[in-house]
Amino acid sequence: MKRLFNHISSILLLATLAAACSSHRYSVEKADFRRYTIDSSYDNLPNAEAEKFIAPYRQTVDSIMSPIVGYAKCNMEAGRPESLLSNFLTDILVAAGSGFGEKPDLGIYNIGGIRASISKGAIKAGDIIDVAPFENKLCFLTLNGKDLISLFEQIAARGGEGVSSQVRAVISKDGKLRSLSIKGEPVRAEATYRIATIDYLAEGNDGMPAFTLGTDRKMLQDKGNNLRYIIISHLQRLMKEGKMAESSLEGRITVE
Repeated sequence: MKRLFNHISSILLLATLAAACSSHRYSVEKADFRRYTIDSSYDNLPNAEAEKFIAPYRQTVDSIMSPIVGYAKCNMEAGRPESLLSNFLTDILVAAGSGFGEKPDLGIYNIGGIRASISKGAIKAGDIIDVAPFENKLCFLTLNGKDLISLFEQIAARGGEGVSSQVRAVISKDGKLRSLSIKGEPVRAEATYRIATIDYLAEGNDGMPAFTLGTDRKMLQDKGNNLRYIIISHLQRLMKEGKMAESSLEGRITVE
């Protein structure tokens, strides 16, 4: 059994009970908690009643989570200012544009939205659901150069985010944007830039409100445009071509 999480704390439960009790004039006099590690050791102590309850659902869940959708050439994790997994995913956003009549100049994916890593070897559908568990959809929007610089100032303040291969940004150690170029050219204030991203960011979330200045928005709300399906489709395409998923660090965002 994969480790679902490292520790479970009962603090939140106690807080909830305290809130519930307050309406009955009760008060908590003492609070205590223990942490339990949930790992493969529990597989050696199966609970017959729990197994009986789970059995009807296991086949359906396994049929969704277990199919191999691709192979990774290396381990890929997400992190700032640049990482293998964020590079891989943002390049997928840009590549996916062709399927919607789009030619994005760059892609942006927030590090906080990448919730798991990809391990070298076979990649299962469940692995991608772990990476992209939210109902985020692919979308496209346009920013002028001035607003794009503002967006990257916000990205610099966060220490970096996932950006596609067309981007080269230099940020300072204290989170200031020093330079920004797209496709080898410095960003010009009067120019316009087409961005591939996710709807969550397009709405100005995760510390990047400059996204709300975007125009000519194409918000793809169909379920099939969920990021996890787009990632899976990309991996399946690579597998069909006999290729493995891979990534490299290119200096897309550097700290000086």
